Amino acid sequence: MALKTEIQHNAGFDWVKWLFAAVLLIVGLVLSYYYNYQPWPLRLLAWFFILAVIGAILLQTIQGKQVIIFVRESRMELRKVYWPTRQETMQTTLIVAVMVVLLALLLWGIDGVLMWFIGWLTGQRG
Repeated sequence: MALKTEIQHNAGFDWVKWLFAAVLLIVGLVLSYYYNYQPWPLRLLAWFFILAVIGAILLQTIQGKQVIIFVRESRMELRKVYWPTRQETMQTTLIVAVMVVLLALLLWGIDGVLMWFIGWLTGQRG
């Protein structure tokens, strides 16, 4: 409940944060173009830094806080997932493979019977 009031209180300045992040991105693009003679690992390191700063700024917005909440809740749900053992996985995979083969053979047989019946019905089979 406290988070919602805090989020609503700071909502007025979100556009400033988004604008600052966009300006930082544009500055990064211009600097990357201007310093294109620098070695690419150095420029890549500079880009990582700029993107980290942009990410830190955007995580302070309403959408950023919602992303943080979503990630935390997703991690909590992921801990609740039942992960099968190797033996259970192998058995389930084998059952699925056998059922696929059986159904393929069944459909092949039904298709053959229907083709024979349609051929007999239309007089194309002897």
